[in-house]
Amino acid sequence: MDKPYKLLIIDDEAEILATFNNFFREKKYDVLSASNGLDALKLIESEEEGFDLIVTDLVLPNIGGTAIIKIAKKKWPEMPIIAMTGWGEHPQALAREAQADLVLNKPFDLFTLEQNIIELIEK
Repeated sequence: MDKPYKLLIIDDEAEILATFNNFFREKKYDVLSASNGLDALKLIESEEEGFDLIVTDLVLPNIGGTAIIKIAKKKWPEMPIIAMTGWGEHPQALAREAQADLVLNKPFDLFTLEQNIIELIEK
C-alpha cells in the first residue's frame, strides 16, 4: 500500500471501536471513527474525498447502519462497505438490501477483517 487506506469505522461499543482503531492505526491505516450513526453521517457529509472503505455495525444509536450504508453508497457508489452484526440473519438481509459489499457476523478475527478490507479495496 503506497499511501495508507482511509477507513471509517462505526460501532457503538467503545471497546470494539478502540480495538479496531488501535489495530488499523498500528498497521498504518488512516482511521476515522464514530460511535453512533449521527456522528458517522456528519463525517460522511464533511468528507469530500471519501473513504477507501467503511466498516459499520448495523445496530447503532440515532441512525442505523443500513441507513448509513444507503447514504454512503449514494454519495460514493463504488466505495466498498462492510457491515457487522451480532444479530443473526435478519440484519444481514437488511445490509444486503442496503448494498453492503460484505456482512460479517460478530465476533470475527481482525486479521480476517483486514484481509477482507484489502480484497474489497483492491477489487
